[in-house]
Amino acid sequence: MIIECRNLTKTYQNDKQTLKAVDNANFSVQRGEFIVILGHSGSGKTTLLSLIGGLTKPEQGEILIHNISNWQQADHSLSTMRNKTIGFVFQFASLIPTLNVLENMALPLCFGPRHKDKDNFALAYELLDQIGLSDKGKALPSQLSGGQQRRVAIARAFMNRPEIILADEPTGDLDEETEQDILALFKRYNEKGTTFLVVTHNNHLGESQNNVRTLYIRQGVVACPDQLVQPNNN
Repeated sequence: MIIECRNLTKTYQNDKQTLKAVDNANFSVQRGEFIVILGHSGSGKTTLLSLIGGLTKPEQGEILIHNISNWQQADHSLSTMRNKTIGFVFQFASLIPTLNVLENMALPLCFGPRHKDKDNFALAYELLDQIGLSDKGKALPSQLSGGQQRRVAIARAFMNRPEIILADEPTGDLDEETEQDILALFKRYNEKGTTFLVVTHNNHLGESQNNVRTLYIRQGVVACPDQLVQPNNN
């Protein structure tokens, strides 16, 4: 078991109302799985990934990565775990405008033990080639289209050679051809053993993967397909 969520709950206050963004989530992820969690906007997808990645602390429950609870660790240990184990694909590219593409991609390495590895830039160029941007290494974000920035942000998540990729709507603003390139990249790394947890509203995102398992999130509740309550049309 590489990820385990136990009774995971996160709430927010909004105009004196309590909103359960994640409501008592219980599920686990095996090493090497490709998990797609489907849900509409506002269903709690982004909050769930933030909890699993150790970026947000739950009110109740716990998240275990390699059987170690995120929030029972010291801050330094939690930060080290995130840097070594998890690659994040955020909903927005969030590239630093004053750094070129290669520098943006290398940024996660500055905070971990691999910052002096000789093959770091070779990996960056390899990833850029796989996403069709091999000629953009020295370009600034302002010189890229929105879709190109998005591709760079996706490639950046692989730079630390993480065991887990947490991806928030990774293909949401890509054209169909580029989406297929990104899914092919995901498939290659998944076949090498990388574990994927992808949240999306795209029902077809997992179709190109070999061992995809689909879960659903509705109003913060995570469920398998056979646990969903069907609407009563009578």
